[in-house]
Amino acid sequence: MIEPVSTSAVAAKPPVHIAIIMDGNGRWAKARGLPRVAGHQRGAEAARAAVRACRELGVRYLTLYAFSSENWKRPVAEVEDLMSLLRYYLRREVGELEAQGVRLRFIGSRERLAPDIVTEIEAAESRTRHNEGLVVVVALNYGSHEEIVHAARSLARDAAHGTVRPDDIDETMFAARLSTDGIPNPDLLIRTSGEQRLSNFLLWQAAYAELVFVNANWPDFTRESMESAIAEFHRRDRRYGASRG
Repeated sequence: MIEPVSTSAVAAKPPVHIAIIMDGNGRWAKARGLPRVAGHQRGAEAARAAVRACRELGVRYLTLYAFSSENWKRPVAEVEDLMSLLRYYLRREVGELEAQGVRLRFIGSRERLAPDIVTEIEAAESRTRHNEGLVVVVALNYGSHEEIVHAARSLARDAAHGTVRPDDIDETMFAARLSTDGIPNPDLLIRTSGEQRLSNFLLWQAAYAELVFVNANWPDFTRESMESAIAEFHRRDRRYGASRG
């Protein structure tokens, strides 16, 4: 779907914000006769490489769809493996990311997460809060429908209390109630594994994002894949609803 491109072709002007639906870990493992957890482990390494590539290419924000609110429906053993992997990387990677100037931010509900994971998340955000390099946003137990409903409820409560006039509610006010407040909307949204849907990811924020679908499963997504997606982004004519001049 996308053509290869050299590093020099994309390094000068990357998108400000790239969001990725990291899909295909299970299919990658199945194709190799491996347990699903092996695919998730390789997927975590691919995420690590994507962070490094974005930092080196000058991307300012990278949002990774790590675990959706629907993923709790997966087998209990697989969910436990995913949470164990999350613990491992939170404990292993945060120090290095801090040293590299990366800021970590997590979006999504924390209610169903284990207390020790919430503690690790809070510590990671605190340790990297003042970093001014790449901002890595991890969508964890995240669902866009739930996020939008939560924002609507928040505004409805304020309107009921008289602190917000309903007629004053606009897109800017609504966006400020989303978990991505302060983060620019994604310019480029990538999904791997050949699937072509958003799967309840950043539905409000991705309204004008360029969508690039990659056939490779997530563990096979490389720096070259990232560069090719960015090159495809630059080939798009972004008119935001305006007519072609």
